[in-house]
Amino acid sequence: MGQDAGTGQDAGIGQRPQPGQRPRPEARGNAAPGQRNEPADGHEQLRDEVDELVARWRAERPDLDVEPLQVLSRVTRLARHLDRARTAAFAAHGLQAWEFDVLSALRRQGPPYELSPGALLRATLVTSGTMTNRIDRLANAGLVSRRPDPADKRGVLVALTARGRAAADAALADLLLRERELLTGLDGAQQRDLAALLRILLAPFDADPAPDSARA
Repeated sequence: MGQDAGTGQDAGIGQRPQPGQRPRPEARGNAAPGQRNEPADGHEQLRDEVDELVARWRAERPDLDVEPLQVLSRVTRLARHLDRARTAAFAAHGLQAWEFDVLSALRRQGPPYELSPGALLRATLVTSGTMTNRIDRLANAGLVSRRPDPADKRGVLVALTARGRAAADAALADLLLRERELLTGLDGAQQRDLAALLRILLAPFDADPAPDSARA
C-alpha cells in the first residue's frame, strides 16, 4: 500500500517527510498510554497503546499506509479483553466457552429449547465430529438431553435440561455485567454508533462465513 492521500499530513504528526527522512513522532505531548494531554486547541486528547504503535510504524515504514491499524489493532485488543471477560463469566458458573455456546444456542430457541445436532453445528460453526463430542459431554454433565426426532426416524433432538437452562441464564447475566464494564467509556448513543459501524464491517463476513469462523 502507498502513503495516505489527502492533506499530506498524518493525523497529529505534521508534514509528510521527504524521501529518506523519517517523520517525527506524533506531537501529542508526553502522556503515557491511557492518559490525557492537552494540545494547543485546549481539547483533551486521549492516548492509548495503539497510538504509540502507529506512530512507531509510521516512523519505521513511512512508505506504508498504516491507517488500518488505527481500527483493527484496537478491535484485536478489545477482543482480548472480551475473551478474558467471557472466560471469567463462564468459569464462575462451571462452564467453558464452548459449553456456553451450545447451551445459549438452545436457550435462544425458546421452549422447548431444542435443536437437531445439525442445526447446532450450524449455529456454533463447528464440525460434525466436534459437535457430537460436545453433545456427549454436555449430556454426561446433565446439561442437555437427547430424544428421538419425531420428524426424522433416524435423527435426534438435543434439548436443554432444567440444569442447563439455569447455567445458561446465570452465565449470560454475568457476562452482560462484565461486557457493560468494558463499554463504560461510551454513552448509549456512542455504543449504538459503534455497533452500526461494526455491523458494516461484519455483514459481508456473516453473509459468507469462513469454515473456521466463530460465532459470539
